[in-house]
Amino acid sequence: MSSFSPRAPWVAPLYVGAVHLSAYVTARMPAEQRTELLREHSTNVENLRARRWRTLATSALFVEPPLHRAYSVALLAVLGTAEAAWGARRAAGVFAIGHVGASLLVHAGLSSARKLSAETARAVDVGASYGFNATAGALAASLPHPRARLMATTGLLALGIRPVLRKRRTFTDAGHLAALALGVAIGARKRRTGRVLRPAG
Repeated sequence: MSSFSPRAPWVAPLYVGAVHLSAYVTARMPAEQRTELLREHSTNVENLRARRWRTLATSALFVEPPLHRAYSVALLAVLGTAEAAWGARRAAGVFAIGHVGASLLVHAGLSSARKLSAETARAVDVGASYGFNATAGALAASLPHPRARLMATTGLLALGIRPVLRKRRTFTDAGHLAALALGVAIGARKRRTGRVLRPAG
């Protein structure tokens, strides 16, 4: 298995900064205007049925305010660790696969539902959580030590499954689990190809 020297991340801080900026701006907009802006950039059924594919990218730049500090720290830590381990391009690829893949899986599930309310079809569905879950899953599944890898992936999957089993589950709960599963699969592949974070030397 080859070794990779950690490198200082720069894309992750820029991305988290951009999310913070958009959250700051949208939080100061009138409520109706903010909702319409977020709905316009959402990966909801209405937008994807209308082939507004740009929302698969732009939805990751917006969040529904407020943006909690703990989430920002976790987002920066996970994305920064992935970038240090794999480089900016590969880390961004994992994030994108999780974000886009989970969004399309959720869209497919909702589109196949017999009864889909107009409110759900036009729901605000933005944020970095799908990409975040995928990246966290990939990091856990690419850990070099088997016991740590098993504990990390099992723990994350358990956390992802729990909300899906609730009576008041939402489609985003299913999206989080789908993104996490995608990430675990990607991480397993990275482990087989030797792309894990190891000390330099």
